[in-house]
Amino acid sequence: MTKSTILVTGGSGLVGQAIKSYTDEHKLPGETWVFLSSKDGDLRVRADTDKIFEKFQPTHVIHLAAKVGGLFANMSQKVEFYRENTLINDNIMENCRIHKVTKLVSMLSTCIFPDKTKYPIDETMLHDGPPHPSNEGYAYAKRLIDTMNRAYAEEYGCNFTSIIPTNIYGPHDNFSIQNGHVIPGLIHKCYIAKKEGTPFTIWGSGTPLRQFIYSLDLAELTVWVMREYHSPDPITLSVDESAEVPIKDVALAVAKAMKFEGEVVFDTTKADGQFKKTACNKKLRSYRPDYKFISMEEGIQKSVDWFLANYETARK
Repeated sequence: MTKSTILVTGGSGLVGQAIKSYTDEHKLPGETWVFLSSKDGDLRVRADTDKIFEKFQPTHVIHLAAKVGGLFANMSQKVEFYRENTLINDNIMENCRIHKVTKLVSMLSTCIFPDKTKYPIDETMLHDGPPHPSNEGYAYAKRLIDTMNRAYAEEYGCNFTSIIPTNIYGPHDNFSIQNGHVIPGLIHKCYIAKKEGTPFTIWGSGTPLRQFIYSLDLAELTVWVMREYHSPDPITLSVDESAEVPIKDVALAVAKAMKFEGEVVFDTTKADGQFKKTACNKKLRSYRPDYKFISMEEGIQKSVDWFLANYETARK
């Protein structure tokens, strides 16, 4: 039996915790999973990263750790978003090369794609134009992962690849109304509206369309990529284009899951943001034609149930 040690950076976050839940049930014989958090060391620091690799001697790495933030943070700290992510990624990739890691899977994001593009977007369009100016520091640092995956394969024969998920949600998310993403923010907002007997107010018209992937689905597909998908070219992990939904439907699903009986208001004085960011999952479907994603209603119900059960300790 071959033994393998899989190191997950950013192991305490939304996706890391989902991979932990998934692998607790679906571990292969001989696999040891290690979930890192910031307590284990600072991945921006080469010496810290070296020590982590020396200690755990991983055979596989799933790299989720990154400096992330909302729109305002990205706009005001472009230097830090570029530098810190570049340092983290370089430290991880070089250690994977030095330690002869069998497979490295790094996480990219749809927000690093060109600002001016045609839809649906696919993996081949990543470098077709500049990203949106608001997050260019973050976006260029992340795009370089794709460039370097190919470079490490060509020069050193490394098996490095990357995944591009759409909007992720689920247990262990950041439910902050100010800094969280759409679904967790709406869940927290609806909770407060129910508790205080006030209207559930959604910013914007509710018409923009988005694809959402439940964190446990993403976890299962990420582990599949690590075990089965062997190409440096990135792969988009997303629900089908037909599963794209307006924010209004998301808000109503949150209200239903929360058993919120009050008034739901769409505040059209607030900006909507981009109307759609459709991603194409044809490549994923060519490998996994029968993969069944959890429905948005069921995923939101599970997320609401987790938030209510873990309200005191949830990030918010």
